[in-house]
This record gives sequence, structure tokens and C-alpha cells, in this order.
Amino acid sequence: MFTGIIEELGVIKKITQEKTNLIMKIEASFLNEIQVKQSVSHNGICLTITEVSKNNYTVCLINETISKTNMISVQEGDLINLERCLTVGSRLDGHFVQGHIDCQIQCKNICNNNGSWIFQFMYPKDKACYLIPQGSITLNGVSLTISNIQDEQQLFEVSIIPYTFQNTTFQHLKKGDYVNVEFDLISKQLVRLNQLK
Repeated sequence: MFTGIIEELGVIKKITQEKTNLIMKIEASFLNEIQVKQSVSHNGICLTITEVSKNNYTVCLINETISKTNMISVQEGDLINLERCLTVGSRLDGHFVQGHIDCQIQCKNICNNNGSWIFQFMYPKDKACYLIPQGSITLNGVSLTISNIQDEQQLFEVSIIPYTFQNTTFQHLKKGDYVNVEFDLISKQLVRLNQLK
């Protein structure tokens, strides 16, 4: 379980293909605080650490993960949003995030408001039920608030403050790029319960 509050930007040092899997080596500052079997969120994806060395740690992405996320498009040297799992007793500054990606969506527009940024995304029509005005959403692992929804165009917006822009991969996101999305856990559960009635 995560909160969507990014801890740091890691660096993808190496990517290798093993059968249908992608093996990634990630450079991060917390190497001496992690161990094999622990979970870390990578651009919102919960991945298990399989190896820790002096300079980096290793994770394995299976085909199921690759097919649902934007990790197929990352390259060696790219920055990646990292968050270690929530510990009992920690403050919950974002919202409950599982690290299970629902889909990818495309950035349709970026507006620089001279001190903040508005990012606009297009969502699949069948996911509209999970979007709530001023509700939570996780984009590339970042806990954000939906600031506007335009259902007729299948668009929603999030507003980004300078701290979030400077300390996440949003600073490198371009129009046309795809991001990993995890819709709010409570919204998904409410929709599921209603469908079962």
C-alpha cells in the first residue's frame, strides 16, 4: 500500500529482456534501507525488489504488467517516480494507493499558468464512473486531485503545484505522452458494489 507522495526520482540504469519479462536496475538513494522481497512503487506500479547491490536494485516486470503500463516506452537513463510502501503509524498525506494500474491515458494538453500547471488527460469512456470532481486519482504514482471534468470530450484536468512539478516526472511530461492511472480505490469499490445489486 502506498500514498501517492513521491519520495524521490530514481534513474533507470539498465533494462534487459529475459523471455517476455523486462529486468530493470534502478538507482536510488535509499539502497541501504531496502531489501529483497520489499515492494516499491515505480511510476505507480507496485514491483517487488529481487536484488539489491551497492549501486542499484533490481525489479522484474512480467508481460501482464508491461501490457497495462507505460513501462514498455521507458529507456535507460530515464527518471522514474519512486515511493516505498506505507508503514504503520505514518501520516497519510496523499490517499490509499495500491500500485495496481488500471490503464494508460494520454496527456492532451499542458497549460503553464505562471506558477502552476494544468495537465489535461483523455480517459476511456468506460472509466468515467471512477472520476469524481475534486476526487483523488493517481497518475504515474502521484496522488492528485481532479480539478475539472469535461465528460462530453472525455477529458479531465489536474493542477500541479511547483513542488510536485519539480520533484516528479511531471517536469518531463509532454503532450501526447501516456501515463499510468490508478483510479481511487473507494470509487472502484462503490461502482463494483452497485454493479452487484
